[in-house]
Amino acid sequence: MQIKNIFQDIRKEGKIQLENVEVIKAEVAPVIAQAAKNPDVYYLFEELQANNEYTYKHNIGVGIIATYLGMKLGLSKENLSALTLGATLHDVGKTRIPDCILEKPSKLTAAEYEEMKRHAIYGYELLKNIPGIPPSIALIALQHHEREDGKGYPHGLMGNDIHHHSKIVAIADVFHAMSSNRVYHQAMPFYKVIEQMNSDKFGKFNPEILLEFVNRLMSTLVGKEVTLTNGRNGTIIMINPYDPLKVLLKTSSGIMDLRMEKEWQIERIIG
Repeated sequence: MQIKNIFQDIRKEGKIQLENVEVIKAEVAPVIAQAAKNPDVYYLFEELQANNEYTYKHNIGVGIIATYLGMKLGLSKENLSALTLGATLHDVGKTRIPDCILEKPSKLTAAEYEEMKRHAIYGYELLKNIPGIPPSIALIALQHHEREDGKGYPHGLMGNDIHHHSKIVAIADVFHAMSSNRVYHQAMPFYKVIEQMNSDKFGKFNPEILLEFVNRLMSTLVGKEVTLTNGRNGTIIMINPYDPLKVLLKTSSGIMDLRMEKEWQIERIIG
């Protein structure tokens, strides 16, 4: 895996060589951009689940998801290229975090967690002085854990103080992390990830970007059979763009609109 070799070189040398960035731009980014054109995000979700070598697969996964979202948001070609590169390098600061913390199978201590959080600053320091790349690349590394309500890190930024690309990568980062098996975390089912992220759209994430993302995710489920919290099964036939989790279903007894059935929710996707 090329990205793995690049990150291992950065860890060993303690810095990013310009040629490493050029390899990512020339060889890794085009593959990510092509994968992001896959219209079936549900299938993409299954493919991106990281069962081993999480740190490396996570960077690729976030690159693909962020690029996909950037496409749907209508970013210019130049901005989309910058977003892809920044998303792929968003966790490069983890090359300065000891493996004993990165791969610890149990909960981190308070001191370990504080060191882990410093990966955002380390990433910015590694990227900020590389010639020929947009400033947004380093800002993505620095800001992808910032949140709209100011409760993120490392600087507790709010709203408009966070770069637009960082807001996109924040959503892609959390989506892939929640969807993946890690040493200390079991992957959540696809729909549960969507549900959890949707509940965070007023506070943690930019609501407009997140609504677009959730809409795109839910639209891939049209035609799929689901089980509701009341035990009944149905097939999704339409998505409400303003409240995408409240879908229109075809059941054995007729059409069900979850906007009208407020006590029932989708429990799981059958297929």
